[in-house]
Amino acid sequence: MTDKRIINILIVICVLFMSLIGYLTYLELFKAEELAKSPYNQRQWAYEEDIERGMILDKEGVILAQSKDGERKYPYDNMYSHIIGYNSRIYGKSLLESKYNQLLLGQYGLGGLNITGNKKNGYNLYLTIDHNLQKVAYNSIGNRNGSAVAINPKTGEILAMVSKPDFNPNALSEQWESLVDNENSPLLPRATSGLYAPGSTFKILTASAALDLGLQDTVFEDKGSIEIGGKTVSNSGGKAYGNITFDRAFEVSSNVAFCSLGVTAGFDRLKLTAEKFGFNKEPDYDFPVAKSIFPSSAKEDAETAALAMGQGNTLATPLQMALVACAVANDGIIMEPRLVSHATNNSGVTILSTKPKQQSVAMPKQNADYITDMMVKTVSQGTGTSAIINGITVAGKTGTAENEQTVMQKNKEHTWFVAFAPAEDPEIAVAVMLEYSGGSGASVCGPIVRNIIREYLR
Repeated sequence: MTDKRIINILIVICVLFMSLIGYLTYLELFKAEELAKSPYNQRQWAYEEDIERGMILDKEGVILAQSKDGERKYPYDNMYSHIIGYNSRIYGKSLLESKYNQLLLGQYGLGGLNITGNKKNGYNLYLTIDHNLQKVAYNSIGNRNGSAVAINPKTGEILAMVSKPDFNPNALSEQWESLVDNENSPLLPRATSGLYAPGSTFKILTASAALDLGLQDTVFEDKGSIEIGGKTVSNSGGKAYGNITFDRAFEVSSNVAFCSLGVTAGFDRLKLTAEKFGFNKEPDYDFPVAKSIFPSSAKEDAETAALAMGQGNTLATPLQMALVACAVANDGIIMEPRLVSHATNNSGVTILSTKPKQQSVAMPKQNADYITDMMVKTVSQGTGTSAIINGITVAGKTGTAENEQTVMQKNKEHTWFVAFAPAEDPEIAVAVMLEYSGGSGASVCGPIVRNIIREYLR
């Protein structure tokens, strides 16, 4: 009996030993590089003590992050906190500081570290960001919670990206506890990870689905409200537009018309269109991004109608809606968004360079041209007149989205505005979203869009 117990104990010990060997082998084969590069790996910090971490700069060479005497400094405090992130011995690394940690430490490629005197130097990272445009976007949003994203639709270069509330990466030690406890989540990069009902900006996608089905000649009887599946949907302010065309319905953002279009097109067509634009896809960019969501099913027409006007369970990041504007601006093609332009060593030699890359074809060119014309009229004579700029043809779409707070309280809608310009040869596409701001996308977000476009094109 005793021998049997000893044998059982030996078997258990052997199993545990083999499990340990197996786990260590797994770590060595599959996780070694990930653990070595982890921002929480203390050996990295010991290694970093002997290195002057590389700078991060805007597209023109404006310094946005640099190291001095072993300390990471951010000259513009909060302005780039949701792009660059932070580099802290206590709190680790985030965003670009984490993603490009090895490069900033000079561990990229075969070139090795640069040596200056007795100090080793990492590589410098140049972004696609335009610092002057970032300042305008940042100051235009002010103290309101929300986001602004500006992209070159032809190349995918992100020109400006703001998320508020934000934080000061120079003062993490003093502010960390209050940042973590703050119910407004200032550590959340809203532009890329905030998910919101897109409201009427989604009507761009519904319009594309309708064009696929040849529904552009439909005339709608708009009495100000419509009942679908036992639920009543009304236009903003209860306005009734009478008999209106497809184009005019887009310009005035008629909920009545677009609910009808959504039901006619059907849920499957809306879902197919949304996924062509990037919904339900896991983004694989050079920075972390949340997946925008279009529901997997709709049980009744009322749900489909809500989805067609950007409500229901549809959720999008501001970056996603900026890419929707890019698709229209770029003949239906979405270019992969990117924040990094190139990297250099201390001699100025480029050791990494990114190139424009097509992400997807969201719609045919004829759809993009048709929607461009409607978006131009939306700004010139529809809901988007607040984005008019003298001498520049702006194409845009407004949006106002109900959310969990509007059920209990008025004037808590999310407001949106997406646009691009010049419409005849687009150089910039913009999405602006303000949380729980009330009002309309035109009145609240339109002036911000106008400021950003005007600054870039002047």
